[in-house]
Amino acid sequence: MSLTLRILLIVGSILVSIECLRKCLKSQLRVNETIRWVSGCAVLILMSIFSDAISWISNKLGFISASNFVFFALIFFLLIQAFTYSIKISELNEQIKETNHYIALKENEKNKNDGRDND
Repeated sequence: MSLTLRILLIVGSILVSIECLRKCLKSQLRVNETIRWVSGCAVLILMSIFSDAISWISNKLGFISASNFVFFALIFFLLIQAFTYSIKISELNEQIKETNHYIALKENEKNKNDGRDND
C-alpha cells in the first residue's frame, strides 16, 4: 500500500472520528452509531499502520494489491451501514403507518361522538 494512501486513510479516519464525536456531543448522532463509525475508523487506522499484514492478507485472499483489499473493506463496511439503515427506515415507516392508523381511528371516533352530541 502506498504511503500516500496510508496517510489519506489515517487523516480521513481521524477527521471522520472527530466529526462523529462532535455530532454525538451535540446529540445529532446516537452513541451506538458513533461507536460504529469510530470503530470503523480505528480499523482503517490499524490497516494503515500495519500495511504489511494487510498486504499478506490481501495476497492470501487473491487481491492484486493491498489497496484493492482496503477499498473492498470500505465498500463492505458501507454496505453493512446501508443495510442497517434500510432496516431502521423500514421500522420507522411501519411505526408511521401504525400512528396514522391510530390517528385516523381516533378522529373517526371523535367525529362519531360529535355527531351524536348534535342530535
